[in-house]
Amino acid sequence: MPKPLRGTYAGLADPAILDHLQRLGITTLSLMPVQHRADEQRLLAKGLTNHWGYNTIGWFAPEARFWSGRPGTTPASEFRAMADAVHARGMELVIDVVYNHSAESDELGPTLSLRGIDNALYYHLRPDDRALYENWAGTGNCLNLGEPRVLQLVMDSLRFWACEMGVDGFRFDLAPVLGRDAQRGFDARAPFFAAMAQDPVLSRTLRIAEPWDIGPGGYRLGEFPPGWLEWNDRFRDTQRGFWLRQGREGAAGLGDFAHRFTASSASFAHDGRAPTASVNFITAHDGFTLRDLVSYEQRHNLANGEDNRDGHAHNLSTNCGVEGPSDDPAVRTMRARLQRTLLATLLLSQGTPMLLAGDELGHSQGGNNNAYCQDNETTWLGWIGLSDPASERARLTAFVARLTALRREAPVLRSTRWWPAEPPTDAPPGIRWLRPDGLPMTPADWHAGTALAILFESAEDAWLVLVNAGPSPVAFTLPEGDWRCCLATDAEDPDALRCAPRPLGRAVEVPVSSLWLART
Repeated sequence: MPKPLRGTYAGLADPAILDHLQRLGITTLSLMPVQHRADEQRLLAKGLTNHWGYNTIGWFAPEARFWSGRPGTTPASEFRAMADAVHARGMELVIDVVYNHSAESDELGPTLSLRGIDNALYYHLRPDDRALYENWAGTGNCLNLGEPRVLQLVMDSLRFWACEMGVDGFRFDLAPVLGRDAQRGFDARAPFFAAMAQDPVLSRTLRIAEPWDIGPGGYRLGEFPPGWLEWNDRFRDTQRGFWLRQGREGAAGLGDFAHRFTASSASFAHDGRAPTASVNFITAHDGFTLRDLVSYEQRHNLANGEDNRDGHAHNLSTNCGVEGPSDDPAVRTMRARLQRTLLATLLLSQGTPMLLAGDELGHSQGGNNNAYCQDNETTWLGWIGLSDPASERARLTAFVARLTALRREAPVLRSTRWWPAEPPTDAPPGIRWLRPDGLPMTPADWHAGTALAILFESAEDAWLVLVNAGPSPVAFTLPEGDWRCCLATDAEDPDALRCAPRPLGRAVEVPVSSLWLART
């Protein structure tokens, strides 16, 4: 890609990038904030910028810093051309939007727009001191969408991006704020959600909630209206705890693993909501990258200028024995295996999988788990090495592409219906949970051990997931059938089983920290 286009809308539309996304099997491209933002004064004083962009002030203006500046174009025209290029490849485009607060911050922040127009109308003010702001977003202020004119601003902005800019959906940052009332707290029937449901355009867009804020009762996972999707951080923490923390603080058991693997029905199986409402992820922009998740026990955020106090301290990560980069072959092998295993768990789970850009490249931020102000090599994605199929990056990218292909091949692995708690007696059971010895799991088994088999059956074929998160290899007895292994996360070559799945006998041994996928 030409250097002037890197980091721009035009660069994202470049065939090299879109080819890469298509090879990965990506169906929806989700961008971090692209609406015009302002940098906080405290960051500017340190020579930093708000790289992530969660500090919006111009809700109708594409961020100019992502514009290439090519003659004959504007930020808006270049964004729209990028959206058209994404659509031409058969992908959807979603943008992250910040309507919970503005860049005017608290009472000490700048007056840029809304504060000067009507401070008391646009913002939630504290009832005990109207000179101060409610701070449920942790950024100094909160927009009051209970006010008709504020709601109109948000709805008009969303329609602009959907109708004029070619956006297919939105991920709403700190979404509980959008349905908050100062007296009643969060309400899924708040004016904003009602307006979205009745709007002829926006009701057909993809709506994704970040279902928490820092206000009272701010954690609302599973409580958004039907039709909404939600980031499921319980999936993230359970899978990290299951695969990375066995025998240590934060470990997750088989019962939790299975519940999250099948889309967290306790949170989402109500009001007609489907398993797809659960947006499953292992990593996101906020936190460690996948490579750092298996390379660091502690955050390393000194470059942010806050004495390493910022960013989450509860990462449920592992460094595989060495903090940071290592030349030890055993450490590198285990880190690569854990990355593949976590990716396989993500892509084979029921629900809507979300992959962090760069994880397929093995991108590292040097242990920085809050890189919001690092507009430099820390966050920039490097593409060197992809052309060499033997390189570590190319092998990991090929593995992700293999996973998405398998997900497409196996409808049972992406079912949009909830699996029954008890298998029916007059039809294939759909899903069965088995111990390594091949017998059905008992209630006691869910509270002990770190290995199990998951059998998916349909009228056409059957798929078997073998899971071993323990410290030793586990022997499995397979169900009756002509089983062929088509994926093994302990395999160094991700394509080794693509063309010729390996036949399996009735007894197999799955190595430590590994997941196998077999089919009949």
